[in-house]
Amino acid sequence: MTASGGRRDAERRGGVTASAGRPLSDADYQALARFRYALRRFLRFSEDAARKSGMTPAQHQLLLAVRGFEGDGPPSVSDVAEALQLRPHSALELVVRAETHGLLRRGADPRDHRRTLLRLTGEGERHLAALTAQHRAELRRFRAEMAELLRILDP
Repeated sequence: MTASGGRRDAERRGGVTASAGRPLSDADYQALARFRYALRRFLRFSEDAARKSGMTPAQHQLLLAVRGFEGDGPPSVSDVAEALQLRPHSALELVVRAETHGLLRRGADPRDHRRTLLRLTGEGERHLAALTAQHRAELRRFRAEMAELLRILDP
């Protein structure tokens, strides 16, 4: 039987083929389920760590988006909206709440006064540094788990 014939047989049986042209196995589905579970555990860890530090998970993500921005200069509200996959007005609400808590400050862009630029405060920097240290340790564990799962998924 040819690879395309096997693929057609799998499709006829309701199966999906893997990128290598073979039908997905129970082990493939189990590895994908473990992958999703590992992602969710990491997200739960991150959310819990943010809450324990006195911030919301969204505030932690905002601080990371501001500090980790790769553009020239500080990010705008639009930049963090894109990074967080939020609508601009939702990002602005998050920024206002973080500013109220002393985690960041807003300022006009000197080149374009229509844009609002964001910078972390000292307090925001301290919170983010502490959370980042915790996340790095968790990411080491996560990396080993992901490497094993990726070996299974992409033999």
